Amino acid sequence: MTDEARTSEPLADPAVLVVGPGEGETIVLGTTRMRVLEDGSHTGHRLAIAQSVLAPHTQGPPQHRHAQHDEGFYILSGTVRFTVGDKDYDATTGTLVMVPPGTPHTFANPADQPAVMLSTFTPDLYVQYFRDLQEVLADGRPLTRQANIDAMSRYATDPAADPA
Repeated sequence: MTDEARTSEPLADPAVLVVGPGEGETIVLGTTRMRVLEDGSHTGHRLAIAQSVLAPHTQGPPQHRHAQHDEGFYILSGTVRFTVGDKDYDATTGTLVMVPPGTPHTFANPADQPAVMLSTFTPDLYVQYFRDLQEVLADGRPLTRQANIDAMSRYATDPAADPA
């Protein structure tokens, strides 16, 4: 490896995206803070990546299925509980969870410490869902189960069970 390859200086090639610490689009959804690192605009919409911090005892979205995209979650710290159908999986630091289209799932942070995860969306379709939810909150409306389901429906996603 050359000294040039080891540098942390931003790359000059305009086709390369470099997102430094503290950079990226921030989306705050109640007790979850998301940092969009790639929204798909630099990958031909094939891939989006976001880092999320879930506060302790954060509930996730209603259990749902994506029709058109895979979703991946890599746990950077803490514990995230994934519910897939009727089974719970506690994913700890270093765990990868991949959710293919059609698989019912949700997640939450049941612990007393924050959890941090890196999420991938292939293709990038679902990033706008999070922006839509932030808009609901910005408009002063509550982030209800129905608001979540309404936003999901715009991005080829349906609740895994009928809303109660």
